[in-house]
Amino acid sequence: MSVRSAIVEEFKRVALEQNKSITTFTSETPLLDSGLDSLCFAIIVARLEDILGVDPFNAVEELAFPVTVGEFIQLYERAVP
Repeated sequence: MSVRSAIVEEFKRVALEQNKSITTFTSETPLLDSGLDSLCFAIIVARLEDILGVDPFNAVEELAFPVTVGEFIQLYERAVP
């Protein structure tokens, strides 16, 4: 499974579990417009660490927080060995 598909699946899974309606998103969709809230993203980051074996938010000292879905995915793609 690719990093991108793992992230998209977690977005969908967490949205379902948290009763959130997620938008049809593209790489340019702002995270704030995805339909997910901060709790959802915390769950996603924790699960992705289990799935992918990395938490890029803890791995880099100076990190610009991703603003779009594409930036979020790229952050993980760069961090996964």
